[in-house]
Parts: sequence; C-alpha cells; structure tokens
Amino acid sequence: MQIIQTITELRSALKNKAGIAFVPTMGNLHAGHIHLVEIARQHARCVVVSVFVNPLQFGANEDLANYPRTLEADCEKLKAAGADIVFTPSVNEIYPDFDGVTLNQTMTVALPAIANELCGATRPGHFDGVATVVLKLFNMIFFNIKGPGIAVFGKKDFQQLFIIRELVKQFNLPIEIIAGGTVREANGLAMSSRNNYLTQTQKTEAAQLQQHLKHIVSSIQQGNTDFAALTQPVIHILNDRGWLVDYVSVRSALTLAPATAHDQHLVVLAAAKLGSTRLIDNIDFLR
Repeated sequence: MQIIQTITELRSALKNKAGIAFVPTMGNLHAGHIHLVEIARQHARCVVVSVFVNPLQFGANEDLANYPRTLEADCEKLKAAGADIVFTPSVNEIYPDFDGVTLNQTMTVALPAIANELCGATRPGHFDGVATVVLKLFNMIFFNIKGPGIAVFGKKDFQQLFIIRELVKQFNLPIEIIAGGTVREANGLAMSSRNNYLTQTQKTEAAQLQQHLKHIVSSIQQGNTDFAALTQPVIHILNDRGWLVDYVSVRSALTLAPATAHDQHLVVLAAAKLGSTRLIDNIDFLR
C-alpha cells in the first residue's frame, strides 16, 4: 500500500490506470469506512482512499480543531482492508491559498436548492465545502485514468450522497457513484467518528434516534401518510429527553423534496445534538 501526500505523485501513480475506485474520508476510521473500502475492492482493481479533514465544510463554531486525527491507525486499517493508495494531503496541497485561518480564494459551484435545507439549513456553507473538496479530489484522482471511475459514499450522509450524485450528473463526470449501507453499533447507533465524543450513557441514549425513525417507517408502511403528525411528536420527545433537534423529516428518496402521499420511495432523516455532539441518521425504504 502506498501513502501519497502530493497531487503530482498521486497523478503519476494513477496515470493511465483502469479500474479505479475512490473512497473519500476524513479519517478516524471505523467499521463503516472499512465497509466502503470493501465495496470499492469488489468493483475495481485499484482502491484509492483519501484521509483529509476538510476545513471548508466546518462552520465557525464547529469541531474542526478537535476533530479526531488518527492517521497511523487509519493506515493500518486500510492496509488490512486492501486499499492500494492512501492519499493524505496537507490543507495547502488541496487549497493553495489557505493561510492557516481562512481560504482567501475559494472556487465554489452552484448547488441544488436542497443543499440549503435539512443539514444545510443549520450548517450554512457546509455542502459548498463538501462539493468543493469532492470535485477537487475527483479531478486529482480521475484526471488521467483509462475509462470511467467509481466513487463510494455512505448512505448515512444521505443528503451528501444525493448532492454528490447531482454534481456528477450536472458536470457529466465519467464517475459511477456507489452507495454503501449504514453500518451500526450493536445498539443500532449509526457509526460515526463523532461517536467518540459521546459518554457511555449518551451512547445508550443515542440509540433512541434510530428507534424513533424505525417507528415512523413502520407507521408509514402501515398506511399513515400524515408525515407531520409522525415527525413532530418525535421532535418533542427527543427535546424533552435533553436532545436539541435540528429536524426530523420524511422526504422523497429520489428528489429529497418533502414527501407526498403519492411517493413510494421515501427516506426519513434526522439530525440532533446530544450534549455537544451532532448526530445524523436516516432510513430509506419503500412504502
């Protein structure tokens, strides 16, 4: 397994290769990330994984400085999972104008309106940062390969997955986006690097989020299409238990527009803080 830090070296290593699958991460890897690497390995001869904590997708009061960085352990896990290349660039390698505090010049793209809803409503600019770094990484990895490429993203970040697919479609990129299912802890909590911030008591409480989503799914599949009547009580219950809920929402899984009684492929999504830790989860399903 190669560990590469520069764009020049990365492009040289991948030049004229075929069968490339890419898994972007911010490190502090857990079983959910490794699952995505395993999916990539099933679809390509060469698996590239990036480990880069992207400052552009963190808000002013978010956890960029404290975000866990465990590169040595990450590389050990990736080697065991069969990754071929781990790309670990510096911030200045990705953003040449980064001055240590801000990005002086940042190229951004026009995102679909959904980028300003759900997580985008409470994290303004977050998806601009995600889209920018993903497009940069796509350009670095798939710039001079043979044939189309593959990129693997997790369903846990369902809105992010949707937006990345829209970018690929709108920019006509020769990249197939493959979705990996959410990997969960034994109690049902969706695996996340931020779970490390939770106390054991909070981890037990955090499992309630999926349980509420499963109840909403069950009610809809039994014929209840009063989505507000299903989601609002969950918001109140969680807030009463000490959570700070951003949203619980039922959407079309195909468009992420608010669900209607006619939609068949749905997704119920939630985001909420437990203590200082922001958690997200979702379940996509057919009625």
